[in-house]
Amino acid sequence: MPHTREILETLDTADLAMLDALQNDGRLSVVALSRQINLSPTPCTLRMRKLEQDGIISGYHARLNPAALGQALMVFVTVSLKATDEATLKSFNEAVRPVKQVLECHMVGGGFDYLLKIRVRDMGEYRDILGGVIGALPMVESTHSYFVMEEVKESHVLPIPRPKAKERRP
Repeated sequence: MPHTREILETLDTADLAMLDALQNDGRLSVVALSRQINLSPTPCTLRMRKLEQDGIISGYHARLNPAALGQALMVFVTVSLKATDEATLKSFNEAVRPVKQVLECHMVGGGFDYLLKIRVRDMGEYRDILGGVIGALPMVESTHSYFVMEEVKESHVLPIPRPKAKERRP
């Protein structure tokens, strides 16, 4: 896959408008999208396919309401490992990936090694995940939990870069 800067240089104003529209409403029909970005449906479809093939559009998803599904408790957990050699990092990554309650896992630099975003029903389920899964991993030295009291802002919408976009391609 080309470098990020190279990808940005291939995008024109229509591509950027398409990305902006689709990330705000992934259910837009091709006809509605083509009207919104002033492009006919066939070229619009071809551009969408190219953006998907290039990995710029990585998927389409429905956003679900966690509280409506009984998963109102969100917890951020910092994890420090006993060692950070490649084998230990790989083992931790493999152990965390299948845990469905772990929505996000980020290796970070700083005062700890990983930051996890966990979504569960209640404190009992959280204890099961922390004590029975995360804390039970042999490479884990310590964890710290931060319980979300209020979600002030949550968004999956990325700011669309505005490089010097080329004129529209046919």
